[in-house]
Amino acid sequence: MQAMTMAELFACAGFMRLWWARLAGVAASQMLLVAIGWQMYDLTGSAWDLGLVGLLQFLPALALVLVAGHVVDRRHRARIVALCVAAQGLVALVLALAPFAALPQRTLLLALSVVLGAVRAFQMPAQQALVPLLVPAALLPRAMAFASAGLQGAIIAGPALGGFVYVAGASVVYGLCATLFGLAAGLVLRIRHPDPPPGEPLSLEALMAGVRYVRQNKVVLGAVSLDLFAVLLGGAVALLPMFAKDILQVGPWGLGLLRGAPALGALAMSVLLTRWPIARRAGPKLFAAIAIYGLATLVFGLSTSFALSLAALMVTGAADMVSVVVRQTMIQLQTPDAMRGRVSAVASVFIGASNQLGEFESGATAAWLGPVGSVVLGGAGTLLVAALWWRWFPALARRDTLVPGPGDRH
Repeated sequence: MQAMTMAELFACAGFMRLWWARLAGVAASQMLLVAIGWQMYDLTGSAWDLGLVGLLQFLPALALVLVAGHVVDRRHRARIVALCVAAQGLVALVLALAPFAALPQRTLLLALSVVLGAVRAFQMPAQQALVPLLVPAALLPRAMAFASAGLQGAIIAGPALGGFVYVAGASVVYGLCATLFGLAAGLVLRIRHPDPPPGEPLSLEALMAGVRYVRQNKVVLGAVSLDLFAVLLGGAVALLPMFAKDILQVGPWGLGLLRGAPALGALAMSVLLTRWPIARRAGPKLFAAIAIYGLATLVFGLSTSFALSLAALMVTGAADMVSVVVRQTMIQLQTPDAMRGRVSAVASVFIGASNQLGEFESGATAAWLGPVGSVVLGGAGTLLVAALWWRWFPALARRDTLVPGPGDRH
């Protein structure tokens, strides 16, 4: 049955095109982030500027969340994804050509961070809402895990390759990113799915529908907010250039490996979840994963060994993958298709906040406490959040299966 199920998944041509496109696009995106982070820290040596890059990517996503969700529910989702990927390719091309135009580097990096944030405000919900159109509902949990396996493979390869290629110069990295983004856009344009049916006209009530749905569905609200605060507090990605350069002293190649380490752990976990999907005790497993994430973050913050730091980051990635699969599967299975774009857009703000806003939080606290103090404080905060959410969201803590039963929607 397992082989037949995977064969059925591979037979979904649109899903596989999306899988390969995400492989190329995410690898390019991760290379882009590594290059921007290292170039910014090399230019300014400022933890604040590293955090500012994350903040400027988050703010447009927050401002555009309602509009993005409405557009995704009313327009062809594959074309939206293709347009967003192509726009990121243009950003990479601008950065590749910037030295020849003698443009101010710090200002350009910050300005294009805003552009990347605006583009991803549309791309993330469109991608998430696209998958249920390409696979049967019964295959969705396995498809989410398999998609995450490819995603994490790209996150591993992208930073490592970006770190090594950066030795030849930032422009070389940006040029390679532009090429990969172009390949991804071409693949997504070949995806076919029905156009969305005519929906309700644009209004404040229609725009707010996704917010209302998440607020009223306690299981979904608990899952996305738990992920928000856990990664917001426990994320150390923005500070990796500081750890690589000042604490572990491993240079750009080491930074690439550090950026890829969480993805290696996530890849291993996603392969396991593809083979053995979470069938029972989904809620308790989610909370256990968040607690492990916090503990591994503490270990990374206190480590002065490159090998131990890599291992701790791998554990954070494996634990976070459990959260990703549980959260995304719950959202997609419990949300009507006509609202998936708006609900996914709201969820993407939580995810973006945990990543981009988390980078700003890490940079700001590192400027105050230093990088080690910032990461240790964040790891302890993650453990506290897990304990509080266990008490505040009992329906999520008791959740058994991912596929909702009659009493599982609220």
